[in-house]
Amino acid sequence: MHLPTLLTALTFLPFTLSIPLISRRQSPCFVIGTTPLPAETLKIANALASTVTCDTSVRPLQNLPDTISGGVKFSSINFSNSDLLPLDFALTSFRTPSPPSSASLTLFTNRLNTYLAQEAAVRSVGGNLAIKAPKFFLAFQVARIKASKGIPITDPGQTVEHLLEKVIKNAGRVSQVTKDEVTRLARDL
Repeated sequence: MHLPTLLTALTFLPFTLSIPLISRRQSPCFVIGTTPLPAETLKIANALASTVTCDTSVRPLQNLPDTISGGVKFSSINFSNSDLLPLDFALTSFRTPSPPSSASLTLFTNRLNTYLAQEAAVRSVGGNLAIKAPKFFLAFQVARIKASKGIPITDPGQTVEHLLEKVIKNAGRVSQVTKDEVTRLARDL
Protein backbone atom coordinates (compact mmCIF):
# COMPACT_ATOMS: atom_id res chain seq x y z
CA MET A 1 0.00 0.00 0.00
CA HIS A 2 1.28 3.44 -0.82
CA LEU A 3 1.96 5.88 2.01
CA PRO A 4 -0.65 8.46 0.86
CA THR A 5 -3.32 5.74 0.64
CA LEU A 6 -2.38 4.43 4.08
CA LEU A 7 -2.55 7.92 5.60
CA THR A 8 -5.97 8.50 4.02
CA ALA A 9 -7.22 5.17 5.38
CA LEU A 10 -5.89 5.96 8.87
CA THR A 11 -7.60 9.37 8.75
CA PHE A 12 -11.01 7.71 8.37
CA LEU A 13 -10.31 4.84 10.78
CA PRO A 14 -11.85 6.50 13.87
CA PHE A 15 -15.07 7.10 11.96
CA THR A 16 -15.29 3.59 10.58
CA LEU A 17 -14.61 2.01 13.95
CA SER A 18 -17.48 3.88 15.56
CA ILE A 19 -19.98 2.52 13.03
CA PRO A 20 -21.02 -1.10 13.50
CA LEU A 21 -20.11 -3.32 10.58
CA ILE A 22 -23.34 -5.29 10.80
CA SER A 23 -26.56 -3.56 11.62
CA ARG A 24 -28.93 -5.96 13.39
CA ARG A 25 -32.52 -5.19 14.08
CA GLN A 26 -33.54 -6.23 17.56
CA SER A 27 -36.29 -8.84 17.64
CA PRO A 28 -39.26 -8.46 19.96
CA CYS A 29 -38.38 -10.12 23.29
CA PHE A 30 -41.52 -12.27 23.11
CA VAL A 31 -40.82 -13.87 19.71
CA ILE A 32 -38.62 -16.70 20.93
CA GLY A 33 -39.44 -19.48 18.47
CA THR A 34 -38.37 -20.17 14.93
CA THR A 35 -41.73 -20.69 13.26
CA PRO A 36 -42.23 -17.92 10.68
CA LEU A 37 -44.97 -15.47 11.64
CA PRO A 38 -47.78 -14.50 9.28
CA ALA A 39 -47.12 -11.04 7.79
CA GLU A 40 -49.84 -9.34 9.86
CA THR A 41 -48.60 -10.90 13.11
CA LEU A 42 -45.00 -9.97 12.29
CA LYS A 43 -46.05 -6.37 11.64
CA ILE A 44 -47.86 -6.24 15.00
CA ALA A 45 -44.93 -7.88 16.82
CA ASN A 46 -42.47 -5.37 15.37
CA ALA A 47 -44.77 -2.48 16.29
CA LEU A 48 -44.98 -3.77 19.88
CA ALA A 49 -41.23 -4.42 20.23
CA SER A 50 -40.62 -1.00 21.78
CA THR A 51 -43.78 -1.04 23.92
CA VAL A 52 -43.97 -4.55 25.35
CA THR A 53 -41.33 -5.90 27.72
CA CYS A 54 -40.79 -9.48 28.83
CA ASP A 55 -40.26 -11.22 32.14
CA THR A 56 -38.52 -14.51 31.42
CA SER A 57 -38.77 -15.59 35.06
CA VAL A 58 -42.54 -16.00 34.61
CA ARG A 59 -43.85 -18.42 31.97
CA PRO A 60 -47.66 -18.05 31.99
CA LEU A 61 -48.55 -19.69 28.68
CA GLN A 62 -46.92 -22.55 26.77
CA ASN A 63 -43.57 -21.88 28.52
CA LEU A 64 -43.36 -18.41 26.93
CA PRO A 65 -42.08 -15.30 28.72
CA ASP A 66 -44.62 -13.05 30.40
CA THR A 67 -45.42 -9.94 28.38
CA ILE A 68 -45.95 -6.54 30.00
CA SER A 69 -47.45 -3.37 28.53
CA GLY A 70 -47.95 -0.23 30.56
CA GLY A 71 -47.64 -2.21 33.79
CA VAL A 72 -50.24 -4.79 32.72
CA LYS A 73 -48.81 -8.30 32.87
CA PHE A 74 -50.27 -11.03 30.70
CA SER A 75 -49.88 -13.42 33.64
CA SER A 76 -52.35 -11.30 35.64
CA ILE A 77 -55.04 -11.56 32.94
CA ASN A 78 -54.23 -14.99 31.50
CA PHE A 79 -57.31 -16.76 30.15
CA SER A 80 -55.70 -20.18 30.59
CA ASN A 81 -55.77 -19.83 34.39
CA SER A 82 -59.57 -19.97 34.28
CA ASP A 83 -61.96 -22.90 34.11
CA LEU A 84 -64.03 -20.84 31.68
CA LEU A 85 -63.80 -21.13 27.91
CA PRO A 86 -61.52 -18.40 26.49
CA LEU A 87 -64.35 -16.16 25.22
CA ASP A 88 -66.41 -16.63 28.39
CA PHE A 89 -63.32 -15.64 30.38
CA ALA A 90 -62.87 -12.52 28.24
CA LEU A 91 -66.52 -11.54 28.52
CA THR A 92 -66.34 -11.86 32.29
CA SER A 93 -62.88 -10.35 32.83
CA PHE A 94 -62.81 -7.51 30.32
CA ARG A 95 -66.12 -5.77 30.93
CA THR A 96 -66.76 -2.15 30.10
CA PRO A 97 -69.36 0.15 31.62
CA SER A 98 -72.35 1.21 29.57
CA PRO A 99 -71.66 3.33 27.60
CA PRO A 100 -68.05 2.21 27.16
CA SER A 101 -66.79 5.80 26.79
CA SER A 102 -66.04 5.91 30.52
CA ALA A 103 -63.73 2.89 30.31
CA SER A 104 -59.98 3.47 30.29
CA LEU A 105 -58.74 3.22 26.71
CA THR A 106 -55.17 3.07 28.03
CA LEU A 107 -55.91 0.09 30.29
CA PHE A 108 -57.73 -1.83 27.54
CA THR A 109 -55.00 -1.03 25.01
CA ASN A 110 -52.32 -2.31 27.41
CA ARG A 111 -54.32 -5.48 28.01
CA LEU A 112 -54.68 -5.94 24.26
CA ASN A 113 -50.95 -5.34 23.72
CA THR A 114 -50.06 -8.16 26.15
CA TYR A 115 -52.42 -10.51 24.31
CA LEU A 116 -51.13 -9.50 20.88
CA ALA A 117 -47.56 -10.10 22.06
CA GLN A 118 -48.46 -13.46 23.59
CA GLU A 119 -50.18 -14.52 20.38
CA ALA A 120 -47.05 -13.64 18.39
CA ALA A 121 -45.01 -15.64 20.91
CA VAL A 122 -47.36 -18.63 20.62
CA ARG A 123 -47.21 -18.50 16.83
CA SER A 124 -43.40 -18.30 16.92
CA VAL A 125 -43.28 -21.67 18.69
CA GLY A 126 -46.12 -23.23 16.68
CA GLY A 127 -48.35 -23.41 19.77
CA ASN A 128 -52.07 -23.67 20.45
CA LEU A 129 -54.00 -20.58 19.32
CA ALA A 130 -56.82 -20.62 21.90
CA ILE A 131 -55.59 -17.11 22.74
CA LYS A 132 -57.34 -15.74 19.64
CA ALA A 133 -60.82 -15.55 21.23
CA PRO A 134 -59.84 -13.30 24.16
CA LYS A 135 -57.42 -11.33 21.94
CA PHE A 136 -60.15 -10.52 19.43
CA PHE A 137 -62.54 -9.71 22.27
CA LEU A 138 -60.05 -7.21 23.71
CA ALA A 139 -59.59 -5.64 20.26
CA PHE A 140 -63.40 -5.47 20.01
CA GLN A 141 -63.57 -3.74 23.40
CA VAL A 142 -60.90 -1.22 22.37
CA ALA A 143 -62.91 -0.49 19.21
CA ARG A 144 -66.11 -0.06 21.28
CA ILE A 145 -64.38 2.36 23.65
CA LYS A 146 -62.98 4.38 20.73
CA ALA A 147 -66.35 4.46 18.95
CA SER A 148 -68.09 5.52 22.15
CA LYS A 149 -65.55 8.31 22.71
CA GLY A 150 -65.89 9.48 19.09
CA ILE A 151 -62.31 8.50 18.20
CA PRO A 152 -62.16 7.75 14.47
CA ILE A 153 -61.13 4.23 13.48
CA THR A 154 -59.42 4.44 10.11
CA ASP A 155 -58.37 0.78 9.80
CA PRO A 156 -61.39 -1.18 8.50
CA GLY A 157 -60.02 -4.27 10.26
CA GLN A 158 -60.33 -2.55 13.64
CA THR A 159 -63.96 -1.46 13.50
CA VAL A 160 -66.53 -2.75 15.98
CA GLU A 161 -68.44 -4.52 13.19
CA HIS A 162 -65.38 -6.27 11.76
CA LEU A 163 -64.09 -7.31 15.17
CA LEU A 164 -67.52 -8.62 16.16
CA GLU A 165 -67.26 -11.02 13.21
CA LYS A 166 -63.74 -12.03 14.32
CA VAL A 167 -64.89 -12.65 17.91
CA ILE A 168 -67.83 -14.80 16.79
CA LYS A 169 -65.71 -16.68 14.23
CA ASN A 170 -63.09 -17.52 16.89
CA ALA A 171 -65.57 -18.12 19.71
CA GLY A 172 -65.02 -21.85 19.80
CA ARG A 173 -67.66 -23.97 21.48
CA VAL A 174 -69.23 -21.25 23.62
CA SER A 175 -72.97 -21.06 24.10
CA GLN A 176 -75.32 -19.05 21.94
CA VAL A 177 -76.00 -16.94 25.05
CA THR A 178 -72.33 -15.84 25.05
CA LYS A 179 -72.42 -15.04 21.32
CA ASP A 180 -75.67 -13.09 21.79
CA GLU A 181 -74.12 -11.07 24.63
CA VAL A 182 -71.13 -10.13 22.45
CA THR A 183 -73.51 -9.15 19.64
CA ARG A 184 -75.49 -7.01 22.10
CA LEU A 185 -72.28 -5.27 23.20
CA ALA A 186 -71.60 -4.29 19.58
CA ARG A 187 -74.75 -2.13 19.72
CA ASP A 188 -73.90 -0.59 23.11
CA LEU A 189 -71.76 2.33 22.07
